[in-house]
Amino acid sequence: MFIDIHTHAYHPKISDKVLAQLESHYGIKPVGTGQIDDLIARAKKAGLDRVVVHNAATAAAQVVPANNWAIRIHRENPEVLSFGTLHPDYADFERELDRLERNGIKGIKFHADFQGFRLDDHRLWPLFEALSGRFMVMLHVGDNLPPAQNNSSPDKVAAIVRDFPGLTVIAAHLGGYLHWQYVLEHLLGKDVYIDTSSSLSFIDDDTLHRIFDGHPRERILFGSDYPLFDPGDEIGLLRRRLSLRDAELESLLSAATALFR
Repeated sequence: MFIDIHTHAYHPKISDKVLAQLESHYGIKPVGTGQIDDLIARAKKAGLDRVVVHNAATAAAQVVPANNWAIRIHRENPEVLSFGTLHPDYADFERELDRLERNGIKGIKFHADFQGFRLDDHRLWPLFEALSGRFMVMLHVGDNLPPAQNNSSPDKVAAIVRDFPGLTVIAAHLGGYLHWQYVLEHLLGKDVYIDTSSSLSFIDDDTLHRIFDGHPRERILFGSDYPLFDPGDEIGLLRRRLSLRDAELESLLSAATALFR
C-alpha cells in the first residue's frame, strides 16, 4: 500500500483563510484548494492508496472540534487515515484519547510552532506517556530560527525519543525543516521515523544523501505536505533527486504501511 504520511485538508469554511496563512508564513503558494476532495484526487493521480491527514489545535478549546473533523473525514473517506490533535492546556486528554481510539484514529499531530509551546515543555510529558505504545506521534520539526530559539528542533525530538522509548515518533520534514545539519547530529540512525515532506525543494544534495544513506530506509516515509506541495510532484522530485530505481521508490512509498497494521 502506497501512503502519503503527511497531508492536510481543511473544512471548506476555513480553507481559503488557512491557505493564505500558510503562504504568508512559509512564502510558498499552496497548490489546489486545500480541501479533502482535491487532496484525494491528487493522491489517486499520483498512484497513492492512502493519505494521512493532520491538524493541530492552536488552543485547548480547539481540540474537540479539530478531532471531530479528523474523525469525520476518516469515517467518510476510505482513502483517509486521520491523526488527531492534543494541546498541553487541554486537561481531559485521556478521555479524548479514548474517543479517538474508538473511532479508529491511530496517531496524534503536534505542531509546536503553530500551537504555541516548545517540544521541551514538560507539560507534554504526561501526554507522551499516555500515547506511548498506543498512538504514534507526528511532530513538526524545524523552522527559520536556530534550535535554542525555535519551539521545535531535532535535539528536542532526540530528548523525547530518549525519555519515551515506547513512543513511535515521526519527525517531519526529514527530521527538521531548515535544521538538517542538526538532524545529522541528533537524529540520524536513531529509533525515530522521518518523512520527506517540505524538504526536497530546499535541502542541498550532500545533506540529502547523508540523511538517506545514514538513516534506516524503513524509517524514511514519503510525505508531500499537501496543500503546500502536490503528492505527484513530490514523488517525481524524490525519484530524481535520489536517482531511485522503481523498487526503491516503491519501498519508500510503502514504508508507512507497517505503522497501520
